[in-house]
Amino acid sequence: MSRNQEIDSLVSALDAAAPSGHYVALHIRFAAPLMTFQTYPQAWTDHYSQNAYALRDPMIAWGISSTGATRWSAIDLPDPFGIFEQAASFGLRYGVCISCGEVTSRTIAGLARSDREFTDEEIADVTGIVLRLHHLAQPPDNLTKAEIEALRVLASGERYANGAALLGISESALKARLSSARNKLFARTSAEAIQRAKDYRLI
Repeated sequence: MSRNQEIDSLVSALDAAAPSGHYVALHIRFAAPLMTFQTYPQAWTDHYSQNAYALRDPMIAWGISSTGATRWSAIDLPDPFGIFEQAASFGLRYGVCISCGEVTSRTIAGLARSDREFTDEEIADVTGIVLRLHHLAQPPDNLTKAEIEALRVLASGERYANGAALLGISESALKARLSSARNKLFARTSAEAIQRAKDYRLI
C-alpha cells in the first residue's frame, strides 16, 4: 500500500468512527496546517468560518496547549462564544479532541457524534489513527538544497534541458536530483513531487 493509499484508508476509518463528522489538521505550522481532512456538516463549517471561530474555539486552544486526547465535555476552558453549544445544534453534540506532535508542527483532530459520548476504547482507537496520520504526513527534512532547486526550476515551467542550463548542470544530473527528490517525497512523478513539495512549503 502506498503512503497516499494508507492516508486515505486511515481517513476512511475516521469517517466510520465519527458519525457526525471530523476535522483533522496535520502539522500546523505558522498557523496553517500542511494537510486537512474535514467531514463536518457543510452548514456548520460555513457558520464556523464566517464567524472566525478557529481563533476562539476552546477545542483548538486545548489542542495547541496540550497533547493527548480528551472529550469535549472535559475541556475546561472559557467558551464565551458558546461554540460547543452551537456545534451541538448542528448535530455535533459529543466529541473528542486529539492533539499530538511538537508545538511547532502540531496535529489537532476533532471527531463528533450526536448520540452519545465516545467510549474510552473508541478514543484509544481514533487516537492511534491520528498518530499514524501525523507520522505519515511528516514533511521530509532530508531534501538537499540541490534537490529543492531542481524541483523549483521544473515547477517554474522549464523543460529539462533549459532547467539544467539554468542550474549550470547536465540534464542527466537534473534528472538524478529529481529522481532522488521523488523518492524522498514518496512521489511517483515529478509533477506529484512538485505538488507535494508545495504542500510542504519546501518550494
